Amino acid sequence: MLIAQNEYLLAWALYGVGALGLLLVWFRMTRPLWRWLREPLRLVVAVLLFTPTIVEPTRELFAPAIAITALDVLFKIGNNAWRAVADLALYGLIAFGLYLALVALRWPLERWLRQRRGEEDEGQGDSRTLRERMEDGELDDDRRRPIGRSARTEPRL
Repeated sequence: MLIAQNEYLLAWALYGVGALGLLLVWFRMTRPLWRWLREPLRLVVAVLLFTPTIVEPTRELFAPAIAITALDVLFKIGNNAWRAVADLALYGLIAFGLYLALVALRWPLERWLRQRRGEEDEGQGDSRTLRERMEDGELDDDRRRPIGRSARTEPRL
């Protein structure tokens, strides 16, 4: 069955909108996680959702690699599953390589900024207790945490 070019583009547009919605939901679900776990998980889902694989080489028709893999394995038809898995692995390696390069650049910069900020705030330590700060109205009443601070605590490496 031949699919018209407009239908093909419409199907990709609908898939793109749905995949973007799923990715945004995944971002929301992984928000409370530790940063060094959250970012790779988000990257894995983005690669799974947005990796295309070629289905029909003569017409250059593409489809989402995860869908091709799932359909070929589930219904045991076609021979595109291995090609789709290879595409997923290739795009995953490229994405993680770029992510590791970004981390390698970001880590020393953040450490330098943290040290610089620590030197500036070194003489400004607050020795008051939590109760004294609550009495002074420095804490938010609804959340019982210091104003301007994140509710998430991340372990130090």
